[in-house]
Amino acid sequence: MEPLYLSVTALTKYIKRKFDADPYLERVYLTGEISNYRPRPGHQYFSLKDDHAVISAVMYKGRFDKLTFTPKEGMKVMLIGRVNVYEAGGTYNIMVEHMEPDGIGALYQAFSELKEKLAREGLFSLPKKKIPVFPKRIAIVTSPSGAVIRDIMTTVKRRYPIVQLVLYPTVVQGKDSAGSIIRNLQTIEQKGDYDLVIVARGGGSIEDLWSFNEETVVRQIAAMTIPVISSVGHETDTTLSDFVADVRAATPTAAAELSVPVLNDVNRYIHQLENRLYQKLRHLHTLQQQRLNRAMQSYIFRQPERMYEGYAIKADQVQLRLISQMQQQIQLRSTDLERLQLRLENRNPEREVALAEKRRQQLSEQLKRAMERYAKQQEQRLNTAMQSLDLLSPLKIMSRGYTYTTRDGEIVSSVKELQSGDKLKVNFSDGYAEAEVKYVVEEK
Repeated sequence: MEPLYLSVTALTKYIKRKFDADPYLERVYLTGEISNYRPRPGHQYFSLKDDHAVISAVMYKGRFDKLTFTPKEGMKVMLIGRVNVYEAGGTYNIMVEHMEPDGIGALYQAFSELKEKLAREGLFSLPKKKIPVFPKRIAIVTSPSGAVIRDIMTTVKRRYPIVQLVLYPTVVQGKDSAGSIIRNLQTIEQKGDYDLVIVARGGGSIEDLWSFNEETVVRQIAAMTIPVISSVGHETDTTLSDFVADVRAATPTAAAELSVPVLNDVNRYIHQLENRLYQKLRHLHTLQQQRLNRAMQSYIFRQPERMYEGYAIKADQVQLRLISQMQQQIQLRSTDLERLQLRLENRNPEREVALAEKRRQQLSEQLKRAMERYAKQQEQRLNTAMQSLDLLSPLKIMSRGYTYTTRDGEIVSSVKELQSGDKLKVNFSDGYAEAEVKYVVEEK
């Protein structure tokens, strides 16, 4: 028996019939996290996921408008619906009839907690760096494949083809993505020859974009000294990297537009400035020419001697005053000289010199007598001191019969220091004698 080949349509209809007829799929109660969600004006399309699986979900506008809460990315919800097969695409989804929140999903909760922590540190309120108007080199941190880099390159080359774009191939999703982003940003920072950095990635669910919510990535972007434009996800997606970046762009194309001006507009503006400068210079030239013409008609150029008439008269007046003052000074000095000559004649220097010589001789005699008296007084004091010293001399005392005793070179001052048999040295004024102690008698 030959096998029966079915068409794709027949197989899909059969599967759809199975789904529609299965009573367990007619009303399904699910719980999970909302993912890949962005509001739409009509029906809402999103995903519902848990740790191991994802299912597409559709909620019609009429039922969505009855919700008492606003769904958000990462929010954990409970919903009621039925499983449906979409024949044209060969996919299945759940048609949501009712939905209510069931707490906040793990990723969304981690996002909120980290956002609050960094906000308390002031990381989001740091001063934003100004984006350069005419950048020369731009570093792009994104995946080397995909529409993001193509959109950025196409837009930049169309608007401002003279700028240099340098791509840093980066893993933007998965467990290795955070490290890849940080390494490339650090490399760019170390080189320091870039005017701007664009960090970009296409749209996705919160778990797809999670690398840009990692604390290490956020802190690295905040630490950059080069201005950073963040373009991560779609317009409705928000990551923590957006908050610390200097500018947030809704799309990669918007990031490219924010990073560079339109060269044609710049050239047009430069031409406008050139024209304005030319007109201004021409106007200034006309004004200066008019001033020059007026100056050339001035009497100063026609009769320059008139400029010095007043100064010549002043110079003559000053000269006359100077001559008069000099004559007055000469007269005063002559009078002073005559007065001094009279004083000099009235005082005879020879007599004063004789008096001074006599006074010198008197002082010399007085000094000589004073020195003699002082020497005699000092001689008397010396003799008196020598007599006193002689009276106090131990040799003088010993000449009167006194001695001193030593033992082993040390003076013995008390019988308490002696013992029978000690060898002693008795010192006199004219010599010494050696003795031996027979016995010691101590007086009480």
